[in-house]
Amino acid sequence: MAKRVKEAALKVASIQMEPVFGETGSNVARSVALLEEAAEKGAKLAVLPELCNTGYVFESRSELRALAEEIPAGPSTVAWIDAARRLDMHIVAGITERDGEVFYNSAVIVGPSGYIGRYRKVHLWGEEALYFKPGDLGFPVFDTLVGKIGCQICYDCWFPESFRLAALQGAELVCVPTNWVPIPGQDPKREAMANILVMAAAHSNSLFIVAADRVGTERGQPFIGQSLIVSHTGWPAAGPASSDRQEVLVAEVNLADARRKRNWNDFNQVLRDRRTDVYDRMLGTGYKPGWY
Repeated sequence: MAKRVKEAALKVASIQMEPVFGETGSNVARSVALLEEAAEKGAKLAVLPELCNTGYVFESRSELRALAEEIPAGPSTVAWIDAARRLDMHIVAGITERDGEVFYNSAVIVGPSGYIGRYRKVHLWGEEALYFKPGDLGFPVFDTLVGKIGCQICYDCWFPESFRLAALQGAELVCVPTNWVPIPGQDPKREAMANILVMAAAHSNSLFIVAADRVGTERGQPFIGQSLIVSHTGWPAAGPASSDRQEVLVAEVNLADARRKRNWNDFNQVLRDRRTDVYDRMLGTGYKPGWY
């Protein structure tokens, strides 16, 4: 088990950026510059967008094969490991992963001591299914120096089971690299549907959530930005960010509150109130429950 940092307060960052398709080297360099900005603001954990090293809109398997990298040996992960060590920071970054001749929409988790783990997107969106295999690692929770961390990627947020399984395993914070796109019927005067979903997930599971989106238009596909950091209460701790600019959001959180303040009153605690006589405690998975 990781030995936790002594400080109760933790500064976390959501990094909103605009990758350029196929320009992996410059995309990673830009991400490192933004990580340095987050570090200057005191962040000890930072989240980067989905597929931020390559861009998102693939048009052929040959493009995918040329750009995908192994984890942790590929150059993008190596660069982020170096940045994490140099900046004394934990980093969660979206990456195009190659595993032999199989490809995944993944997130890599690294820290000051090096590689920690990976998450593979479970729920694929749209034409992703033409290029990527659905994630086969489930919903792991990583016990790190800064806390117990889970991951989701973009469309995973539309499935409440994703966050619930993280919470039931003891996660305190879920990192969401994402590439949110416009939703039909969205009222421009209202917060994005994606914002509402992650706020609801944070509230209904008593979890902190750091969601890092991208901006810009890639091969005709617009992305909506509006990254945010959400408290365990469900209310934003920072953001939402703009819909069109690169930004670094930073918020100070106390991850212990995710569990310590989960009791809403003398009678109710959202995870312990679950009717496990009506549905399976761990939703039919083989996961072992954590402390909640």
